[in-house]
Amino acid sequence: MKNARGEFDAESEDLVEGRNPVLEALEAGKMIDKLYIAREPDSALRRIAAVAREHGAAVVEVDRRKLDAMSRTRNHQGVIGRMPAREYAELDDVLEKCAARSDGLKPLIVVCDGVTDPQNLGAIIRSAEAAGADAVITRERRAAGLTAMVAKASAGALEHIPVARVANIASLVERLKKEGFWIFGTAGEGTTSLYDTDFDCPAAIVVGAEGDGVSRLVLERCDYTVSIPMLGQMSSLNASAAAAVVLFEAVRQRTKKG
Repeated sequence: MKNARGEFDAESEDLVEGRNPVLEALEAGKMIDKLYIAREPDSALRRIAAVAREHGAAVVEVDRRKLDAMSRTRNHQGVIGRMPAREYAELDDVLEKCAARSDGLKPLIVVCDGVTDPQNLGAIIRSAEAAGADAVITRERRAAGLTAMVAKASAGALEHIPVARVANIASLVERLKKEGFWIFGTAGEGTTSLYDTDFDCPAAIVVGAEGDGVSRLVLERCDYTVSIPMLGQMSSLNASAAAAVVLFEAVRQRTKKG
């Protein structure tokens, strides 16, 4: 679909608008990962929201002006659903895949703690796939979903690596520890330099939100907080660049000879 200026709008393909179209999509088994409904919803909208939650969607109440701005049909009726460009993987399936890995390399997962920029998430997925990671895991709320823009930024990588999502990253970290993973949180004030960190183990690399970084509760649960040495005037990298640097240091360590 094209926008008012005649330019292709990558996000427009992801939206389903209106009360009946949203309900029909849900009842047909189509995945809606986020549902936007008008504030102070009426009984019909509350019912749609309940059905969406049962199907695993995150439900967000927003001002009608936001719905108007999002709408392509101009007939949203107080509800817009966002469908992912690809379905999410199940966490249990990801962990089973990690346990069954037979190429001699340790499992490797990238965890995104609140990455909101679709371009960044797509670039992280691309780097993770190129590094041979088993999966990318993101959170359900206040984070980018698998939109067409993310798929485009991944340059095709989204078709080759599973992406799962969870409600709570801190709880995920605790589960990964029980599964035998070591958790590496990226942080500008990390206590361990990247090049002094041993990634040759079952590893989960946690990348934080743009600007805010990894949340305090998650950092407290990491086994290591890792900093990237910076020699220039800039004190940090964006989320996707940081993920790529850390991932390929892990690749170097895991593939070096002798």
